[in-house]
Order: sequence, then structure tokens, then C-alpha cells
Amino acid sequence: MEHGFWHDRWQSGRIGFHENRPNPLLLAHFAALSVPANGRVFVPLCGKTLDIGWLMSRGHRVAGAELSELAIGQLFKELGLEPEISDLGDLKSYSAENIDIFVGDVFDLTPDLLGPIDAVFDRAALVALHAEMRAAYAPHIAALAGNAPQLLITFDYDQSRLDGPPFSVTSDEVRLRYGDGYELSELATNALAGGMKGVPAKEIVWLLRPL
Repeated sequence: MEHGFWHDRWQSGRIGFHENRPNPLLLAHFAALSVPANGRVFVPLCGKTLDIGWLMSRGHRVAGAELSELAIGQLFKELGLEPEISDLGDLKSYSAENIDIFVGDVFDLTPDLLGPIDAVFDRAALVALHAEMRAAYAPHIAALAGNAPQLLITFDYDQSRLDGPPFSVTSDEVRLRYGDGYELSELATNALAGGMKGVPAKEIVWLLRPL
């Protein structure tokens, strides 16, 4: 991962990817995951997303992975929680009741460290990565989460007109990355208001159910 790029974005406050409300597509489609009461949801590359507080407010436990320790400090402050911080070698763990966030490179996270997962919500992780990294990321997340069902949000736009992140991930690529292990369903496809930095773009919500 381009660690310096993301650390600089958080240090300078250039976090346009951070939403000031829980993601509307999560609210609209979360039920499709059929997460059990008190189920544990994994949010990769989570930043300080308000999605975490929304999930916890519904009685779910949340696990996350995030490169920026600054972001996670802000997350816990905004949640009003005092984390217990543990050094795990290449990673740190920030934990409180019903929440565990692993700080560091998500590729250093292992299933044993993460623990059991009931579902994955990926709004801003896959689309944050270059194509070659996406090829490694998709199977890594599936293995981490024990092939738990996923709610995945992607963007589709003319990559020749705009470089990411967030990157364009076509439907064909989603099928290539996930089709061997999951049944894929497009739950919604919407034109992105204002496009992606002015370039026409679609936002697609995928449900990935293990085969």
C-alpha cells in the first residue's frame, strides 16, 4: 500500500473520502447480509467512518483495519470510547466494548488476529487500491473473513479521463476477483450525482454470498 500517500492525506486533513453521515447505501442494503443479532462486521480500510457507529447502534460488533493511527484516534474520540491499545508487532489493536480496530497494513492482518467475522462491508477499500493490489486484496479479505458474505460498493467510470483513488472497478473485474468464491448480485446501480470529480460515473452495490 502507498503508506506515505495515505498518512499525508490524514495529516493534512485532505480526507474527502470521509462521509459526514453513515453511508446511505449501507443503510439501504445492510439487511441483505442477514447479519445475526450481535454479529461481527468487518470494515476494511475503515478510517473514522460513521458507518461503525451506526453498526454498533444496531447491536452489532465491529472489527476494522486502518493504516492511519491518527484516524483511529479520532474515531474512538468521536465514539466517546477509551481504547485499550495493544502492540501486535506489525500492527496495533485499539479495542473497546464491541469494537476492535487493527492499525497498520491490512495485508499484515491474519485470521487468527482478526477472529470470527459474520459479514464484511467494503465501501472504500477495494476502490482505494491499484489494480495489481486489488488482485491480492480480494482473496486476502475473503480468507481473513472466512468467506463471510460481503456488501461491496464500487465505482465505474472512464479511468482514462481520471486517475484514482477512488479507482474505477468494472463489473467484469468484480466477477474476476470474487466469482470463484462467491455468488454475485448487483443490488443497485446508480448514476453518481456530479460524477467522479466531474467525470460521469456509476456507483454499484454488490452482494457477495459464499458458494
